[in-house]
Amino acid sequence: MKLLGPIAITLSLSGAAAVAQTESPLERAAPALAAYDAEIVEGNLWQREGLSPRDRSIVTVAALIGAGKTELQPNEFARALDNGVTPAELSGIITHLAFYAGWNNAVEASQYAAALYDERGIAAADLPAADAELLPLDQEAEDSRQTNVQQNFGETSQGVVDFTQDPLFLDLWLRPELAPRDRSLVTVSSLVANGQAAQVTYHLNRAMDNGLTREEASEALTQLAFYANWPNVFSALPVFKDVFASREG
Repeated sequence: MKLLGPIAITLSLSGAAAVAQTESPLERAAPALAAYDAEIVEGNLWQREGLSPRDRSIVTVAALIGAGKTELQPNEFARALDNGVTPAELSGIITHLAFYAGWNNAVEASQYAAALYDERGIAAADLPAADAELLPLDQEAEDSRQTNVQQNFGETSQGVVDFTQDPLFLDLWLRPELAPRDRSLVTVSSLVANGQAAQVTYHLNRAMDNGLTREEASEALTQLAFYANWPNVFSALPVFKDVFASREG
């Protein structure tokens, strides 16, 4: 057997180090996952029809914030802006999800968004003001919602009922930085990502009333399978199926 000399060994180790330096952490730790990420997620999922790139970013960002998954937020927030989500809309998504995914998740997400805004020179004037003029209220629909919630849950927790009315539906849902259709898409995506299938029926119907199509809702589930996990999506599938069927009947 021919032994390598010290110089050859050093060169060999240096070459291995150089190769390692060109690998991403994902490639280094999980080559198969890196291949799925490149070929399936980036090469297929993000290229599918049924949802625009902007809508895919809305679904993905909502899922990541909703489930408190911070690792991908910087990259996906940047992709969202590149895909046409405005800084004001991203700010609105974060604010909305404070109520639907928890204050802590939204506060954490705001830190990544703030860093991105600084990096891209996005000024405070580009973001929605706290006292923005609200969208018109559908008084009949809101009266029906309030009556239903009060009758069912007033004796259980009047505080929840009161805050659900204001600020949730009389302020947050009327803020102008998100179109009603997009706000509903954010809500449904976050609910699926959190495994809250029981809450999806009302909000999916509201989303479709606000202009989300069946094809878009279906494709949102496909996006969520990768970013919110298969079990959560399979838990939501029967709910989506029932909503689709009820609206066709």
